[in-house]
Amino acid sequence: MSPVPTITLALAGAAALLAPAALHSSPATASESRTAAAAAADGVTASELLAEVRDCTRISTGLYRTDQGKAATVPVCGTDEAVFWKADMDIDCDGRPGTYCNVRTDPHFSAATAFAQSDGRPLSSEQTPFIVVPAPSTLWDHRAHGVRGGSVAAVIHGGRVQYAVVGDTGPTGIIGEASYATAKGLGIDPHPQRGGVPSGVTYIVFKNSRVSPIEDSAAAEAAGERLAQAFVSGD
Repeated sequence: MSPVPTITLALAGAAALLAPAALHSSPATASESRTAAAAAADGVTASELLAEVRDCTRISTGLYRTDQGKAATVPVCGTDEAVFWKADMDIDCDGRPGTYCNVRTDPHFSAATAFAQSDGRPLSSEQTPFIVVPAPSTLWDHRAHGVRGGSVAAVIHGGRVQYAVVGDTGPTGIIGEASYATAKGLGIDPHPQRGGVPSGVTYIVFKNSRVSPIEDSAAAEAAGERLAQAFVSGD
């Protein structure tokens, strides 16, 4: 886990030979823009989801820090259908090494993720939109609230919604982290060192949901849209 919610890898890798640093903060591709526009037109909007999580019924026994050394200010909240929190986004570049996530780009890189793909290999942060939940502790145990590896999440920032899965765990007292692919899908700089945002990200995890195989991003998107629609409509 680094301290600090679809990537076309072949194109990205080729471009990286010319200007690898610039690609981390490049604007969304035309395909990504069309996808975002379609989601806004046909799917559940960010504002609809945020309206459902305005009020917090705290389910964590205390508060989380967004980064080491910062004050603990973030509660984990719950409804009958979901758990959620509002925090920053640090970039998790752990898992299978790739063009942008490796020991050269991230001094805190780990080649492992808490939850593995169907073939037993770690997840790819570059390819799989996933979020990080704090490891179980007396502060909060996600397993007791219907959250596990592969659970479906909606990540919201700047009017965009990115569907993802729970793919990794982090320190017991820190919250607010997601994979390279999640950040990129939201238009957030995904660079493992300089990327992320300091606030304004909402993470909603739908209880007792699961994508299998965990690396199937299309299935996560479809399940996320279905669960989000039920969440906002009260079904």
